[in-house]
Amino acid sequence: MEKKLTDLAPGALWGYFEEICRVPRPSGREEKIMAFLVDFARRRGLEYRADAAGNVVIRKPATKGREGAPAVVLQAHADMVCEQDGTGAHDFDRDPIMPVIDGEWVKAAGGTTLGADDGIGMAACMLALTDKSLRHGPLECLFTVDEERGMTGAFGLQEDFVQGRMLLNLDSEDEGEVFIGCAGGIDTTARLQGKSAPVSPGFLAARVEVSGLLGGHSGDDINKGRGNAIKILNRFLWMLNEAEGVRVARLEGGDKRNAIPREARAVFVYDERWKERVASTFNVYAATTRENLLAEPGIRLMLDTVETPARALDEASTTTLLRLLHGCPHGVFAMSLRVPGLVETSANLASVRFEDEEIVVATSQRSDVESEKMNVAGAVSSVFRLAGARVEQSDGYPGWAPNPGSALLQVVARSHERLFGKPPVVRSIHAGLECGLFLEKFPGMDMISFGPTLRDAHSPRERVHAPSVERWWRHLVDILETI
Repeated sequence: MEKKLTDLAPGALWGYFEEICRVPRPSGREEKIMAFLVDFARRRGLEYRADAAGNVVIRKPATKGREGAPAVVLQAHADMVCEQDGTGAHDFDRDPIMPVIDGEWVKAAGGTTLGADDGIGMAACMLALTDKSLRHGPLECLFTVDEERGMTGAFGLQEDFVQGRMLLNLDSEDEGEVFIGCAGGIDTTARLQGKSAPVSPGFLAARVEVSGLLGGHSGDDINKGRGNAIKILNRFLWMLNEAEGVRVARLEGGDKRNAIPREARAVFVYDERWKERVASTFNVYAATTRENLLAEPGIRLMLDTVETPARALDEASTTTLLRLLHGCPHGVFAMSLRVPGLVETSANLASVRFEDEEIVVATSQRSDVESEKMNVAGAVSSVFRLAGARVEQSDGYPGWAPNPGSALLQVVARSHERLFGKPPVVRSIHAGLECGLFLEKFPGMDMISFGPTLRDAHSPRERVHAPSVERWWRHLVDILETI
């Protein structure tokens, strides 16, 4: 008999996760999942509150005899990154995510992201709110919106929205590790005016495509040697243009600002005299890329002849675009000297789109040093401005400065050693967490972040390690009963 999700431990947590998977929750469109949470609270007689930003907090009174314990906030974000691999036609606004068990892992059927980031954190909150055997002080479960796209939920929190001053963020992805700091981030977008012109007789057209890359989280995975599909595609076109001259009719790739691009494609035209040279250049480049990009065994590079379009970018606009993408910073800028092995500063070339008369290039930058975050954002902005693009930058979000002396950290660490015979690994993370914003909203709040093991978040290969979920839940229960 096929194993059901609720056969995994703890069954109630997996049951809640399965319910969450049935409710659409793309970033910025969380109305359905927040209504689901409000209904969850109402049906159980739990106090709840929603704010103007869309966040929801649900409160559970302390168990008898624990009324004097400190109030604890459990926090998870309600939205998910919506990515699919093209094998199906999933509508993230309507269709449920279909979790399936694959050995010790749970992933999504149909080639989509699973949404365990942060659906597993949400499910743990729901179980904490309903588990009558759990002994705890006053409990608040905070569900924030739009974390993946811009943390607008955390930005919009009012100072009286939660009362607790101890917070457990349930949005980390490595069981046995406790995070006490994170990087801050900012988005930088370029809008480039491209001039098109008719394609003259004697020109051929080709479509080049890069696919099959792993992609992944632009913070957690930026130092793993994974390919950026836009960079790979553009390098081939840049080489051709510098040597022979081409004209781009269309170029697009990537999707989410916080995901490393897995796919990119372009249509370009070239003088028919260079037909053999274009083919030979591509073959050499494809072979060299496959040989050198060791982290991407599934990479696919294809070049096909297509019908010649009537118009394409002129020579000057093509050169500007290809040089902009070639020069745009991507990858690790600096490793931390304070925390060995931690990426300090990075940039992600996230997406390219042709929108009417504009070419839109979206990027993001991260650092746990505020001045370096702005420095790398300035470097990206400078490349864009040199190309004559109009530049827009988000307000960004702050990093979370580590507090090794945290009283909550001591409770969490002692609990882990008591349960599992060893202390947890305590470190900072290069990904962005909402904790930096919480600290601005609630000065003095004591926070840690921890979670079960997830892999390849923000990509269709996303999966969560089921045995780690059970151990993580035990750890969470012990922390709540100890505080």
